Order: sequence, then C-alpha cells, then structure tokens
Amino acid sequence: MMRRVLPWITVAALLGGCGSAGNSPAVDPLDGLRQQAGGALTRYDQAVRAAGGAPFVPVGELTRQLGDWEPANGSYKESLSAGSVEAASTLPGAPQPAVGTIVWANGTRHDVPLTSADGALAQLRAAGTGDCSGCTPLKLTGARLTTMTVPTTRGPATAPAWEYTLDGSAVRLARVAVDPSAIVRVTSPKDADHPHEGLAIESATTTTAGSELTVTFTGAPGPVSKPCGADYGAEAVESDLAVVVIVIEYRHAKDEACPDIGAQRSTTVELSQPLGERAVLEVTQGLPVELTING
Repeated sequence: MMRRVLPWITVAALLGGCGSAGNSPAVDPLDGLRQQAGGALTRYDQAVRAAGGAPFVPVGELTRQLGDWEPANGSYKESLSAGSVEAASTLPGAPQPAVGTIVWANGTRHDVPLTSADGALAQLRAAGTGDCSGCTPLKLTGARLTTMTVPTTRGPATAPAWEYTLDGSAVRLARVAVDPSAIVRVTSPKDADHPHEGLAIESATTTTAGSELTVTFTGAPGPVSKPCGADYGAEAVESDLAVVVIVIEYRHAKDEACPDIGAQRSTTVELSQPLGERAVLEVTQGLPVELTING
C-alpha cells in the first residue's frame, strides 16, 4: 500500500504563473516528482522481494581501503577504482557453516549466508569502473574473515567482511562477506523516461518512536530573505517498506544569476507513522540514504 503525506508548508508558492488565462486548471509542479517517487517505491519493493525480504540494505560502497597508499604506489588508487584486482594465491572458502551475523547498533541481529573470499573478490571487481587502461592490477596475497561497520537504511551495522592483504603495500582491502542473495541492492533507472528531477537528500535522522524525519541535502547557502537564497520544505511519499522524501524549494526570486555555491541544508517532514524499519530514499534515482536513529 502506498500513502502520501503532505507537508505543513503549502506548495502554493510554487504554483505562481502555472495555468493559463482560460479555464485550464493549474498544474501542480510537484506531480511529476510524486510520480517519480512512486516509481522509486515500486523498484525498492521489487528489490526487497528479490532478496527474499532481507533486512540488510547497505548504503554506498561495500569495499573499504584500510590505510593510505605509499608514495610509490600512487597508481594503485586507479587500479582499485577500476576493479583491477587479482588473487596471487589461493583464497579461503566460506566458513562452514557458511553463516554470519549482522548486528545493528540497537542490538538487533540477523543471520546471513556468507560468500567465499573469491566470491567477495568477484563482487569487488564487478563494482569497479573497468576503466584502467595500462594500469597494474593489484595482487592479493591472502584474506581473513573479520567484520566491518556498514551504513544501512536502519543505521550503522557490523557485518562480516573479508580483509585482504596486498603484495607490495601495507594497505589492506575489506569487502562485505555477505552473499549477494541476502543483500538488497537498488539500481536507478537510466532511460529517458526517468529524468532524475528534484533535489537529492543525502542523509536522514529520526528517533525510535517519533514520526518526524529530518533530512540533509545541498541547497542555497542563504535563506529566502536574501538574494540567491532559499527556504525548504518537504513532502513524503510512503509505502510499507520505504519513504521517498521530496524537497520543496522556495527561492528568493526566479531567474537570479547566482554563483554555483552550495551549502548543507536540512528540513523536517512529518510521516504518517514512525519510520520503523522502512528505508529512506532520495527522489532523483530512488537510492537509499544513510539513516541515524537517535534515542
């Protein structure tokens, strides 16, 4: 079921100039974003079902670099970004039984299937850009099973991870060791039917029992009372599994010539009910954002 919650701030300020002098009704400029949000909720729900309802929804990259590259190994950064990584020796298989546990900050635990060090390496390669013409592949000399902290849609979690050692460097690489079948990964649409409009939120904060959701994003440096400034409101489009936040911008004036300078801004939206275990998605591509739960 999908529910729409309107913000306390009216969107009337955005409607000036819409419509015509005739009897044509005014067009709500948010309608396109609401449809975009509905599509994002549908894709997210499908991704959760494809993963068997798995609650593990990581945010961002699943590979970490531990340590800084030595001056002589400056090109290794490009190799890692491209996914140009090879095993120089036999890597460990998944432990038996191949089960690990994800632990959230509130103590919630969830058992997940694990992948081998080779399997995690294959995922690391696939996540690379592949654009590394002439660069030297990184050589892995070993791996051990450990843990790493991962941002998720339910706050930070400690997840099983493979930690790799490298030939010729003290830097180590870590990659989440959870089998891909237990990870909810949302892909954004790339076709022309999805214009990726709107302001993308970057993070969200809420409380355990509260229904207010505060989101951060990059916006105008100053308030609407100043030239090139803006104030912000928000609207939430909700489903049983996720919430998409639409940021509404109220600019100082239309068609101002403003410098390309942004600042971190925030706004708060009231949900129809506490967020619970639902994910928070940004509206431009429908991707989950990092969540902080206070109290």
